[in-house]
Amino acid sequence: MKTTLQLKALHLILFLICAGVFFQSSAQEFNITADYGYQFGTKLKYGGNYLKAGDGGYLTATLGIETAPDLMAELTYMRMDTELFIKDFLISPNEQRLADLTMDWIQLGATNYFNSGSEVTPFFGGTAGVVILSPNNENTDITTRRLNSTTEFAFSFKGGVIFNVSDVVGIIIQGDLLFPVSWGGVYVGGGPGGIGGGVAVSSTTIMGGLKGGLVFTLD
Repeated sequence: MKTTLQLKALHLILFLICAGVFFQSSAQEFNITADYGYQFGTKLKYGGNYLKAGDGGYLTATLGIETAPDLMAELTYMRMDTELFIKDFLISPNEQRLADLTMDWIQLGATNYFNSGSEVTPFFGGTAGVVILSPNNENTDITTRRLNSTTEFAFSFKGGVIFNVSDVVGIIIQGDLLFPVSWGGVYVGGGPGGIGGGVAVSSTTIMGGLKGGLVFTLD
Protein backbone atom coordinates (compact mmCIF):
# COMPACT_ATOMS: atom_id res chain seq x y z
CA MET A 1 0.00 0.00 0.00
CA LYS A 2 2.80 2.41 0.89
CA THR A 3 4.55 1.78 -2.45
CA THR A 4 1.30 2.37 -4.36
CA LEU A 5 0.71 5.70 -2.63
CA GLN A 6 4.30 6.77 -3.31
CA LEU A 7 3.91 5.99 -7.01
CA LYS A 8 0.65 7.96 -7.16
CA ALA A 9 2.29 10.95 -5.48
CA LEU A 10 5.23 10.74 -7.91
CA HIS A 11 2.87 10.68 -10.90
CA LEU A 12 1.07 13.78 -9.61
CA ILE A 13 4.34 15.64 -9.05
CA LEU A 14 5.63 14.76 -12.53
CA PHE A 15 2.32 15.85 -14.07
CA LEU A 16 2.47 19.24 -12.36
CA ILE A 17 6.13 19.86 -13.20
CA CYS A 18 5.80 18.94 -16.87
CA ALA A 19 2.57 20.90 -17.35
CA GLY A 20 3.96 23.96 -15.56
CA VAL A 21 7.16 24.02 -17.63
CA PHE A 22 5.19 23.64 -20.87
CA PHE A 23 2.76 26.49 -20.21
CA GLN A 24 4.89 28.92 -18.20
CA SER A 25 6.32 30.75 -21.21
CA SER A 26 2.92 31.61 -22.71
CA ALA A 27 0.69 32.20 -19.69
CA GLN A 28 0.52 35.49 -17.79
CA GLU A 29 -0.79 33.65 -14.75
CA PHE A 30 -1.44 30.04 -13.96
CA ASN A 31 -2.64 27.97 -11.02
CA ILE A 32 -1.36 24.58 -9.88
CA THR A 33 -3.71 22.66 -7.59
CA ALA A 34 -3.12 19.38 -5.77
CA ASP A 35 -5.82 17.94 -3.52
CA TYR A 36 -7.24 14.77 -2.02
CA GLY A 37 -10.80 13.83 -1.16
CA TYR A 38 -13.53 11.23 -0.84
CA GLN A 39 -15.97 10.15 -3.56
CA PHE A 40 -19.28 8.53 -2.67
CA GLY A 41 -19.54 5.89 -5.41
CA THR A 42 -22.38 5.13 -7.77
CA LYS A 43 -24.80 2.32 -8.65
CA LEU A 44 -26.02 1.17 -12.07
CA LYS A 45 -29.25 -0.83 -11.98
CA TYR A 46 -30.48 -3.33 -14.58
CA GLY A 47 -33.78 -4.94 -13.69
CA GLY A 48 -33.57 -5.93 -10.04
CA ASN A 49 -29.78 -6.26 -10.29
CA TYR A 50 -26.94 -3.78 -10.17
CA LEU A 51 -23.27 -2.99 -10.55
CA LYS A 52 -21.83 -0.62 -7.96
CA ALA A 53 -18.61 1.36 -7.69
CA GLY A 54 -17.90 1.73 -4.00
CA ASP A 55 -16.82 4.77 -2.01
CA GLY A 56 -13.15 5.66 -1.94
CA GLY A 57 -10.48 8.31 -1.93
CA TYR A 58 -9.28 10.25 -4.95
CA LEU A 59 -6.28 12.37 -5.85
CA THR A 60 -6.47 15.36 -8.19
CA ALA A 61 -3.94 17.53 -9.99
CA THR A 62 -5.06 20.59 -11.98
CA LEU A 63 -3.24 23.15 -14.10
CA GLY A 64 -5.17 26.38 -14.79
CA ILE A 65 -4.14 29.00 -17.34
CA GLU A 66 -5.60 32.50 -17.32
CA THR A 67 -7.56 33.24 -20.51
CA ALA A 68 -9.53 36.28 -19.26
CA PRO A 69 -9.87 38.14 -15.94
CA ASP A 70 -11.03 35.63 -13.28
CA LEU A 71 -11.39 32.87 -15.92
CA MET A 72 -9.06 29.87 -16.14
CA ALA A 73 -8.80 27.17 -18.79
CA GLU A 74 -7.88 23.99 -16.93
CA LEU A 75 -6.39 20.54 -17.46
CA THR A 76 -7.31 18.07 -14.70
CA TYR A 77 -6.19 14.55 -13.85
CA MET A 78 -8.02 12.53 -11.19
CA ARG A 79 -7.30 9.02 -9.93
CA MET A 80 -9.83 7.05 -7.91
CA ASP A 81 -9.21 3.64 -6.35
CA THR A 82 -12.28 1.72 -5.24
CA GLU A 83 -14.06 -1.64 -5.60
CA LEU A 84 -16.61 -2.90 -8.09
CA PHE A 85 -19.55 -4.82 -6.60
CA ILE A 86 -22.24 -6.90 -8.27
CA LYS A 87 -25.64 -8.20 -7.29
CA ASP A 88 -27.20 -10.44 -9.92
CA PHE A 89 -29.89 -13.09 -9.47
CA LEU A 90 -27.96 -15.60 -11.62
CA ILE A 91 -24.33 -14.70 -10.99
CA SER A 92 -24.33 -13.40 -7.41
CA PRO A 93 -27.69 -13.26 -5.60
CA ASN A 94 -26.06 -11.36 -2.73
CA GLU A 95 -23.85 -8.32 -3.22
CA GLN A 96 -20.19 -9.33 -3.58
CA ARG A 97 -16.97 -7.66 -4.61
CA LEU A 98 -16.40 -8.42 -8.28
CA ALA A 99 -13.03 -6.67 -8.65
CA ASP A 100 -10.92 -3.75 -7.57
CA LEU A 101 -11.53 -0.72 -9.77
CA THR A 102 -9.28 2.16 -10.79
CA MET A 103 -10.73 5.25 -12.47
CA ASP A 104 -8.37 7.62 -14.28
CA TRP A 105 -10.06 10.88 -15.31
CA ILE A 106 -8.49 13.24 -17.87
CA GLN A 107 -10.53 16.41 -18.29
CA LEU A 108 -10.38 19.82 -19.98
CA GLY A 109 -12.58 22.67 -18.82
CA ALA A 110 -12.92 26.20 -17.51
CA THR A 111 -13.48 27.75 -14.09
CA ASN A 112 -14.79 31.19 -13.17
CA TYR A 113 -13.29 32.70 -10.00
CA PHE A 114 -15.32 35.40 -8.22
CA ASN A 115 -13.65 38.27 -6.31
CA SER A 116 -10.24 36.71 -6.90
CA GLY A 117 -8.48 39.60 -5.17
CA SER A 118 -10.19 38.96 -1.81
CA GLU A 119 -9.20 36.69 1.07
CA VAL A 120 -11.92 34.17 0.12
CA THR A 121 -12.47 33.30 -3.55
CA PRO A 122 -15.59 31.32 -4.55
CA PHE A 123 -15.47 29.49 -7.88
CA PHE A 124 -17.55 27.35 -10.22
CA GLY A 125 -16.51 25.36 -13.28
CA GLY A 126 -17.10 22.46 -15.62
CA THR A 127 -15.01 19.97 -17.58
CA ALA A 128 -15.32 17.30 -20.27
CA GLY A 129 -13.03 14.48 -21.30
CA VAL A 130 -12.62 10.77 -20.67
CA VAL A 131 -12.52 8.32 -17.79
CA ILE A 132 -10.51 5.09 -18.05
CA LEU A 133 -12.10 2.28 -16.01
CA SER A 134 -9.64 -0.49 -15.15
CA PRO A 135 -10.87 -3.54 -13.17
CA ASN A 136 -8.21 -5.76 -11.60
CA ASN A 137 -7.78 -8.40 -8.90
CA GLU A 138 -11.03 -10.13 -9.92
CA ASN A 139 -12.96 -12.24 -7.42
CA THR A 140 -12.39 -15.82 -8.63
CA ASP A 141 -15.41 -17.03 -6.64
CA ILE A 142 -17.50 -15.20 -9.25
CA THR A 143 -15.37 -15.18 -12.37
CA THR A 144 -12.13 -16.62 -13.73
CA ARG A 145 -12.13 -14.15 -16.63
CA ARG A 146 -10.14 -10.95 -16.63
CA LEU A 147 -12.45 -7.96 -16.95
CA ASN A 148 -11.59 -5.54 -19.74
CA SER A 149 -10.66 -1.91 -19.23
CA THR A 150 -12.87 0.64 -20.99
CA THR A 151 -12.53 4.31 -21.89
CA GLU A 152 -15.71 6.38 -21.73
CA PHE A 153 -16.70 9.99 -22.31
CA ALA A 154 -17.23 11.87 -19.04
CA PHE A 155 -17.99 15.36 -17.81
CA SER A 156 -18.10 17.09 -14.44
CA PHE A 157 -19.05 20.20 -12.52
CA LYS A 158 -17.30 21.67 -9.50
CA GLY A 159 -17.72 24.46 -7.00
CA GLY A 160 -16.02 25.63 -3.85
CA VAL A 161 -13.90 28.29 -2.20
CA ILE A 162 -10.22 29.19 -1.92
CA PHE A 163 -8.89 30.70 1.30
CA ASN A 164 -5.97 32.87 0.15
CA VAL A 165 -3.18 32.50 2.69
CA SER A 166 -0.91 34.73 0.57
CA ASP A 167 -0.64 36.00 -3.00
CA VAL A 168 0.86 32.64 -3.97
CA VAL A 169 -0.66 29.96 -1.70
CA GLY A 170 -4.31 29.16 -1.02
CA ILE A 171 -6.28 26.42 0.71
CA ILE A 172 -9.00 24.98 -1.54
CA ILE A 173 -12.23 23.25 -0.47
CA GLN A 174 -14.18 21.78 -3.38
CA GLY A 175 -17.22 19.67 -4.20
CA ASP A 176 -17.43 17.63 -7.42
CA LEU A 177 -20.28 16.15 -9.45
CA LEU A 178 -18.87 13.56 -11.87
CA PHE A 179 -20.76 12.00 -14.76
CA PRO A 180 -19.26 8.92 -16.45
CA VAL A 181 -21.32 8.24 -19.60
CA SER A 182 -22.39 4.73 -20.69
CA TRP A 183 -20.35 3.02 -18.00
CA GLY A 184 -20.76 -0.62 -17.08
CA GLY A 185 -20.38 -3.44 -19.58
CA VAL A 186 -18.66 -6.58 -18.24
CA TYR A 187 -18.74 -10.29 -18.94
CA VAL A 188 -18.70 -12.62 -15.97
CA GLY A 189 -17.91 -16.23 -16.83
CA GLY A 190 -16.23 -19.34 -15.51
CA GLY A 191 -17.51 -18.99 -11.98
CA PRO A 192 -18.66 -21.79 -9.67
CA GLY A 193 -20.49 -24.47 -11.63
CA GLY A 194 -19.59 -22.73 -14.90
CA ILE A 195 -22.23 -20.07 -14.33
CA GLY A 196 -21.58 -16.96 -16.34
CA GLY A 197 -23.16 -14.43 -18.57
CA GLY A 198 -23.05 -10.95 -19.95
CA VAL A 199 -23.85 -7.90 -17.88
CA ALA A 200 -24.49 -4.87 -20.07
CA VAL A 201 -25.44 -1.51 -18.60
CA SER A 202 -25.54 1.63 -20.71
CA SER A 203 -26.40 4.69 -18.68
CA THR A 204 -25.07 8.04 -17.54
CA THR A 205 -24.56 7.95 -13.80
CA ILE A 206 -23.49 10.49 -11.20
CA MET A 207 -20.78 10.45 -8.55
CA GLY A 208 -20.29 13.03 -5.81
CA GLY A 209 -17.09 13.95 -4.04
CA LEU A 210 -15.57 16.36 -1.53
CA LYS A 211 -11.90 17.28 -1.33
CA GLY A 212 -9.37 19.78 -0.08
CA GLY A 213 -5.82 20.76 -0.85
CA LEU A 214 -3.46 23.53 -1.87
CA VAL A 215 -3.49 25.89 -4.85
CA PHE A 216 -0.45 27.83 -6.02
CA THR A 217 -0.83 30.98 -8.16
CA LEU A 218 2.21 31.88 -10.27
CA ASP A 219 2.81 34.80 -12.65
